[in-house]
Amino acid sequence: MRRGGHEGNSERLVNRTVERYGVWLRSAVVLLCGALGLVRADGADVPGALSLLAPAALACGVRLRALRRPLPLALLWTLDAAVVTLVGLSQPVVGGEGANAMVEVAVGISVIAFQFEWATRPVAGVALAGAGGVACVLGDVLSSPGHGPDVVPLVRMLIQVGLSRAGYLIVRARARAADRSAAVRAALRREADVAAARRATEREYLATLHDTASATLLMVSQGDSRDWSWLPPRARQDLEALSAMPGFEAGSVDLAALLSCVPEGEGQARVRLTTHIEGPLAIPSGPGLALFNGVREGVANVSRHAGVREAELRAWRDEANGVVVELSDAGRGFDPDSVPVRRRGISGSIVGRMRAVGGTASITSRPGAGTRVRWRWPDRGRAPQTGHAVRATGVPCPPRTPAQHTAAVRFIRGQLLYGAQLVALLICLVWQFTISLRRLVAHQDVYEPAWAQTAAFLCLVAVAVTGGAHLLRGRRIPPGVRGCCLGAVLAASAVSAYTLPPGHSTGPADWAFGVVGWHALFLLADLRVRVYAVFLGAHTGINAAAVVWHGTPTAAEAAVLGIATVGSCGLQLAIGVLMTHLLRDTAPAAGTAAAREEELRTRERIHEHLQSDHKERYRALTATTVPLLVGLGHGVLSPHDEEVRLRCGVEGARMRRLFAEGDAVSDPLLNEVRACVEVAEHQGVTVSLAVRGRPGEVPVEVRRELVDPVAVTLGRTRSTARVTVVWTPGAVRVSVVGVDCADDRTEAAADPADGRSADQGVSVVRTRRGESVWAEASWSRPVPSGVDLP
Repeated sequence: MRRGGHEGNSERLVNRTVERYGVWLRSAVVLLCGALGLVRADGADVPGALSLLAPAALACGVRLRALRRPLPLALLWTLDAAVVTLVGLSQPVVGGEGANAMVEVAVGISVIAFQFEWATRPVAGVALAGAGGVACVLGDVLSSPGHGPDVVPLVRMLIQVGLSRAGYLIVRARARAADRSAAVRAALRREADVAAARRATEREYLATLHDTASATLLMVSQGDSRDWSWLPPRARQDLEALSAMPGFEAGSVDLAALLSCVPEGEGQARVRLTTHIEGPLAIPSGPGLALFNGVREGVANVSRHAGVREAELRAWRDEANGVVVELSDAGRGFDPDSVPVRRRGISGSIVGRMRAVGGTASITSRPGAGTRVRWRWPDRGRAPQTGHAVRATGVPCPPRTPAQHTAAVRFIRGQLLYGAQLVALLICLVWQFTISLRRLVAHQDVYEPAWAQTAAFLCLVAVAVTGGAHLLRGRRIPPGVRGCCLGAVLAASAVSAYTLPPGHSTGPADWAFGVVGWHALFLLADLRVRVYAVFLGAHTGINAAAVVWHGTPTAAEAAVLGIATVGSCGLQLAIGVLMTHLLRDTAPAAGTAAAREEELRTRERIHEHLQSDHKERYRALTATTVPLLVGLGHGVLSPHDEEVRLRCGVEGARMRRLFAEGDAVSDPLLNEVRACVEVAEHQGVTVSLAVRGRPGEVPVEVRRELVDPVAVTLGRTRSTARVTVVWTPGAVRVSVVGVDCADDRTEAAADPADGRSADQGVSVVRTRRGESVWAEASWSRPVPSGVDLP
């Protein structure tokens, strides 16, 4: 399909195919007709003819070579113009009637081929056709001084140029129609594939989240274990599983919260960190974890190599909105250039890790002067530096089944076949009712008898009408009808050949020889080209037998007959080969190219949607879950701490709400609220749930903001809570009252909804009175017509 001037696959391959075939057809005809012209010429005229035809043959060879090694367009146009000019001027040199036929056929087919070679540049094709006409006129005038040029060949040439251009436009129109239809079908299939991939991928990721981080945090929130030795390695494994989810790197974390969890070590290996962090420092999760792990490795290096037990950790946002982290100590220092390559602590854990996420890390140190490590991550407002191909790698894409590919190829082939048959039918009708009809009327006194020639003409008209009726109604010609039509065409060929007087075969009085093949072409276009070749052989054989029946032809007459056969049957066979190539090779190639492009588009579309899905769904989780897992995994946060357990309970409720988001239920909002309630009840909280009003549709982004205050409050409630969902025609309100609710010492981290609720039109109000907390989230929704208050 053409978008913004770009060709679709079918149109592009059609243009390339017709260009190549145009060059080959013209070159073959010029060489063959030139050879036959030399055979016809007198011995004394051969050197002069060679002086013109040999350069024309050389130009054809250069043009053929240019198909593989392109040349400038101006040079190609010059070569084509030189061919028709040299061939046209060879007419007076070759001499005789045979020269006229040779030049007419060679130049006539050349101007037809120019419409294919220069199909995408019609002005150049028309100019070359004009050059061919001028060359024919000059050759005719020079070969017959004192006589005016014969205008009949020029008119015939003009008709041929118009038909060839119209034929190309018809086939191109069908190719464009195929591209448009294929694009529409592909878009529908792509949307279905994207939806299926999103559902499948989301199920897999939610299952991973359920089995890892969710289970761990809920166990910590319940605090029913005395031996927590399993927790640190389990938390680190959960963090790795969470980090592997696509879209995780686009989630946001507070680097200040992560750096507060950097382990200092224990006992004599402990390094006391003095921190100066200008927080909060919100950055994507991937670079945040890379910075955390790099700092952790740097603190470990201080403990092992610096000879001191104190270090300073600083972090701030620079003028370019990037993040800078610096770890310095006053230890013994070292020479960074002297570190062996096999030591991976600096090159891999510090420098390499930052380079992988698009940041940098530098080490400044010298013996006796301490060490300073500086990490810098430039916040360019995009994902870490990953190539286009890397982003698409691993993106699930439903495979294109062989049946789908076969259907696409069949559809493109059907469109091209229909266009080819329309072209053949058009040529039949135009040729028969212009050139053939004029010849039939003008030579009625030559035929023996004339009524037989007229009956043959009407027979071909009936064939064209019968086949065209099926074709224009979009129906295939039935085999029985096709067989009868082919028999009628051969009969018309035989009648016309045997009722011509001797010496008139393929001459001006022979109206049927050049038109019969076009009738058979649109009847046999959907079959293999060998079937059409057999028909043309039978047609040529009938006419050759008629010539012999009238008397054995001389060598010169045989050459003229050969040139006429090349000019009509040869051209028709070449067009038949072109049609076969379009149907047998171009259509599968276009289908394959379209399938390849569609697969890339589908992968990109899936990647785009998955990134968007995960970025939105995991944005809140990564901002609060990652610091918890980091702290638990490295022993900075203790599961014995009540505040840690409460935070784990809040995150567990948020994850359960996320799991419920994909359920197919009539009231998704209530379903997500119940998921949070179930988590609180498992932690021993008594919860009462009340629903008022008639449920309606709420966008998923809004539901997340409405339910999050419920998850936070229930997660910090120790005894009882009451949750209410109120639906009105103009608004939705979700409120929760938690009795004996713990203070929120990390409110900024625990409630990521703050600061974002306004984006979705959700307002959140939170009030604390003693040990009780009341929170309400409300959203104004469009008022549907005809809805009354409940």
